[in-house]
Amino acid sequence: MSTQRTFETVREVVASVRAKTVACEKMAMYDTWAENYEQDLVTLDYHAPANVAKIISSHFSGDPAGAVVLDVACGTGMVAKQMKHVGFGHFVGIDGSKLMLEEANKKGLYQDLKQCILVQEPLPAQSGSYDVVVICGALSVDHVAVSVIRELCHACKPGGLVCMASRHGEDSVEYKASLERELKEMEVEGLWSCVDVTEKENWSKSVTAAGDKYISGSVYLYKKL
Repeated sequence: MSTQRTFETVREVVASVRAKTVACEKMAMYDTWAENYEQDLVTLDYHAPANVAKIISSHFSGDPAGAVVLDVACGTGMVAKQMKHVGFGHFVGIDGSKLMLEEANKKGLYQDLKQCILVQEPLPAQSGSYDVVVICGALSVDHVAVSVIRELCHACKPGGLVCMASRHGEDSVEYKASLERELKEMEVEGLWSCVDVTEKENWSKSVTAAGDKYISGSVYLYKKL
């Protein structure tokens, strides 16, 4: 276990990662962050993985132990760890950072782990293969383009759930609007139906605002038709 770093140190790390606009450079930053990543998110009081797991569990009608979960932008495996607590047990993880995937592998939860830079490379997932598809954290203005959600839907089985978690913030107003437009457009197209949208006020500590302030975030849950 790495030692806990100060909030100011974590703030600087997050700012450095967000500042990288070239995907391979951003993934290199995540490689250097992998060892301290989970402890740093504790410093940020970040609970999105637990929130996501609870929301999926409350709406999943099948046997979670037999469900196959695609964990997109899985990082070090925080979502799979929380989903394991609520009964899920079969995970496939995808992330752009090799060292993040190595940390995820140490958890012993994933049946398969694949490296992929989202949007720039096709999602390495067979169409209609997964009972649950989840992406938690990467849907933001400085990370993954909104267009990735069509790939998430494509990978999900008919009747399966797609869960997407995204932070809010002053820099994310346009991104949030674009994301919600695309979610609605895909609903109009008959690709999926909205199951639940949950907004969380205390998503994590803000790394841009002065003082001990928090940003909000949303968890969007859709059922593939």
